[in-house]
Amino acid sequence: MQFISSPWLYGPALFLIWLLVAYSVKGIFLGALKKWDERSARKWGQFLAEGLTIPLNILILGGGLALLESLLPLPPEFDQPMLLAVKILIILSVFFFLDRLILEFLHRFAGKVHTIDLRGGIVQTVVRVVIFSFGLMILLDAIGISITPLVASLGIGSLTIALGLQETMSNLIAGLYIVTERPVRVGDFIKLESGEEGYVTDIGWRNTRIRMLPDIMVVAPNNKIISSTIHNYYLPTKETAALLQVGVAYGSDLEKVERVTVETAREVQKKVQGAVANFEPLIRYHTFADSSINFTVVLRVKEFTDQFLVKHEFIKALHTRYQKEGIVIPYPVRTLDIPQEALRRIAQT
Repeated sequence: MQFISSPWLYGPALFLIWLLVAYSVKGIFLGALKKWDERSARKWGQFLAEGLTIPLNILILGGGLALLESLLPLPPEFDQPMLLAVKILIILSVFFFLDRLILEFLHRFAGKVHTIDLRGGIVQTVVRVVIFSFGLMILLDAIGISITPLVASLGIGSLTIALGLQETMSNLIAGLYIVTERPVRVGDFIKLESGEEGYVTDIGWRNTRIRMLPDIMVVAPNNKIISSTIHNYYLPTKETAALLQVGVAYGSDLEKVERVTVETAREVQKKVQGAVANFEPLIRYHTFADSSINFTVVLRVKEFTDQFLVKHEFIKALHTRYQKEGIVIPYPVRTLDIPQEALRRIAQT
């Protein structure tokens, strides 16, 4: 009977019972969350079930160790390490769960709040660094290591590193600005101040990658992106006007030219892929040129690169229609006015 009542026997037995009961309760609780998720419109149950699995395992183990420590007649020198281990496990479980919770929150609201975009991974990495930095400091404080000298050393070290990596830090901050303010987004078609234009394929810590139409990759530093003028052809919308310059002879009937041109443009808008079918095209006369009256034809396309095919088809259709209607697109003509006296001198020589 004395052996059965020994804490070295019932202590581990109670520890195993604790684990069995706790893990059973955990399974029932997580199962209930998943069932709640099936009935809920917000779908948080599945995430909570997955996010709580590791933290609950750690907490159950820590609680079991605390129970075991209280039951066993351990020497006094074992009390402190055991309590420290329990404290570390609790801190780890809390920060594991916070990490999953905050990242899930960012993912869920990334499409609803325009200042959050995780596609480049910058926000996610910064958040995780901040979370685990706080966790590390709390952990060090829990095990008795003073974090005051560490914080001071980190401050001095960070200043030294910042001075040495000034250009890199500038690009990093610029990348964060691009991700949060979103003047440029992955998938946008942009034109840089230096003339390169193409699709944004990636926004990284240091550089933004742009794939040009000839399949040439441009790698631009982030600080150059935000410090220069950029044409973003996808903002505020992808749809954009496609402008084409045309000239007709001075003897043309301008009312007829307008009617024929608009009819041709309307047909192209409805038939050509990439054109906005319900857009009503128009023309605007603007210049008495040397040999023609010039005007602008306004078409509309679904996105910037669609204008190449739409203009191509419109020029072919307009040329055919003008030939049929007798409308002349003149060659450049120059008339020389030579004085008669000069002509007589030329004839005498």
